[in-house]
Amino acid sequence: MIDEKKPFFFHLKELRDRLIVCVIAVGVAFIITYGFKEKLFGFLMHPFVQVMPPGSSFIFTNITEAFITYFKIAIVAAVFLGSPVLLYEIWMFVAPGLYEKEKNYVYPFIVFGSLLFVAGALFCYFVVMPVLFRFFVGYASELVVPMPSLKEYMSLALKLLITFGFIFLLPLVAYYLSRAGIINHRLLSSKRRYAILGIFILSAIITPPEMTSQLLIVLPLIGLYEVSIIIARIFGKKKEPEEKTEVKTEEKPEESADVST
Repeated sequence: MIDEKKPFFFHLKELRDRLIVCVIAVGVAFIITYGFKEKLFGFLMHPFVQVMPPGSSFIFTNITEAFITYFKIAIVAAVFLGSPVLLYEIWMFVAPGLYEKEKNYVYPFIVFGSLLFVAGALFCYFVVMPVLFRFFVGYASELVVPMPSLKEYMSLALKLLITFGFIFLLPLVAYYLSRAGIINHRLLSSKRRYAILGIFILSAIITPPEMTSQLLIVLPLIGLYEVSIIIARIFGKKKEPEEKTEVKTEEKPEESADVST
């Protein structure tokens, strides 16, 4: 019984050690990012500052709100900065249980996944957020002056950036699922209408009821879905050719002629 429990406790200890390394990596990265918290905050504020009317400013109504906002920004930035160490520790823990062929898929997933995630976040920052905030600020007047809360603004900004980062991973996910044979281009094509309906619902949830901002969400997502179909068609797992069954023709028995003597 003791020998059977050794592997479990060994992996548990390994998991603990790797989690400690991850925490230390994020902690060291946090020390660095906290020193740049004002610049990071200014970077995230920029899309709203560009459309902010005169006399408007950010406010905080809770004593600890400003500190918590800066702390949250520094933590999120620290996770991104320490992500190479986090991914490496996760990989070293999972790798022994994978086949050699499965290991070959991990590195491209990490590289291209990181690039697509960053591309999605940049698209949100430079395209989506300015349009959204311009729409919201459009309701301002002489009597109604926007005074956004630091906490609410940062929560919205981080949610949008992370959401678009994951959305842009759709083609990569489609590639690996199609390679594994879980999905194929025919399945994606047949579900296109439902996907488009879901995209419109998603855009209605995360954007204001205004056509321009919704199209900024809908068109890229539909484009990503169509790209996923093309990727599944090109790189999808091919069906193994069915073995042709040989049709054996039954030989007709020779008719024996009765020889009458």
